[in-house]
Amino acid sequence: MRAILILGLAAGVVSPAFAGGDAVAGATKAKQVCATCHGDDGNKPLQPDFPKLGGQHPDYLFHALKQYKSGARKNAIMAGLAQALTLKEMEDLAAYYASQHSTLHIIPLHRLAHDER
Repeated sequence: MRAILILGLAAGVVSPAFAGGDAVAGATKAKQVCATCHGDDGNKPLQPDFPKLGGQHPDYLFHALKQYKSGARKNAIMAGLAQALTLKEMEDLAAYYASQHSTLHIIPLHRLAHDER
């Protein structure tokens, strides 16, 4: 429980650093670069194995883009697209997708049967 609290506090401290992106600029860039595969709002991926981006945490999205650009995350399509993005554009994309409604559904752990944990 203490580890969860510490992680939660750390997330609260880290997240605002990535909330500085411009969601309006991110929407424009998303239409140019991302919408074909992830849908206009990030919730309608072209393929079932493409992630939904809408409503994701901005710091997660920002770090994922940085990792694709650096090669730390491996995906030929995303690596190629991320290479052309500036850090500001990554922040803007993260802000845009984080501002969208999420269609992801999370089942709280307490609702899972004991044998499914």
